[in-house]
Amino acid sequence: MKALQLEKVSFAYLDATVLRNINLSVEKGEMIGLLGPNGSGKSTLLKLIAGVLRPNQGEIYLDGLNLKQLKRKTIAQRVAVMPQQFSMPFAFTVKEVVALGRTPFLKMFSNGREDEEIIDYAMQLSRVKPLEQRFFNELSGGERQRAMLAMALAQQPDLLLLDEPTVHLDINHQIELLELVRSLNKEQGLTIIAAMHDLNLASLYFERLILLREGSIFTEGRPVQVLTSEIIQQVFSATVQVEPHPLTHTPHIVVLPKGD
Repeated sequence: MKALQLEKVSFAYLDATVLRNINLSVEKGEMIGLLGPNGSGKSTLLKLIAGVLRPNQGEIYLDGLNLKQLKRKTIAQRVAVMPQQFSMPFAFTVKEVVALGRTPFLKMFSNGREDEEIIDYAMQLSRVKPLEQRFFNELSGGERQRAMLAMALAQQPDLLLLDEPTVHLDINHQIELLELVRSLNKEQGLTIIAAMHDLNLASLYFERLILLREGSIFTEGRPVQVLTSEIIQQVFSATVQVEPHPLTHTPHIVVLPKGD
């Protein structure tokens, strides 16, 4: 059974169509990078998959079940979202933030022993266990991202959605986070879809890429199929040179300056 299936999905905000006729099939255990220019519909697509938004047309199936027929709580027990930004107005510790991931499973408004074990394990997987008593708002950018990832993992999801998880991080923390995400995919078998801004990082860490343009899937496939100079020129209106990475041989994009 497929982890996720989208059939002719379209979505519009009022009169502005954002996504058009999206057909997408995701196998269990896949790790997919979602690419596209700003405004191409990446974040909206993730919100549709998470059940936050509902398509105007088309159907979305999660493990063979129609998303329209599932309660929000049921979806949250299967799908976790790591947002691009997360605001915490209160002085919550890292552990308290991670514990929010157990909300879809709470019965008596408090965590039981099993929940505590899951929270602890999620912090260990995301490498924030030593930070559990630190205040979330006092963490560095990289530490916050790992804490948010731990919160998502505390949901014990079948499908993890990440919305540009590296966009506010320096290069060291970008690599650290993506290495962690890849290890969760390989070792835990977690199905992952991540909207990515950096094409080179997407090429390095994702075996399958989906490229959106103006709300439609322009192309998809392995990095070598998707990240060509011709396709990047068409979709991003950028002049680039694509070369094999010296170590991984995946496409490496070199941006060329525009002539006068």
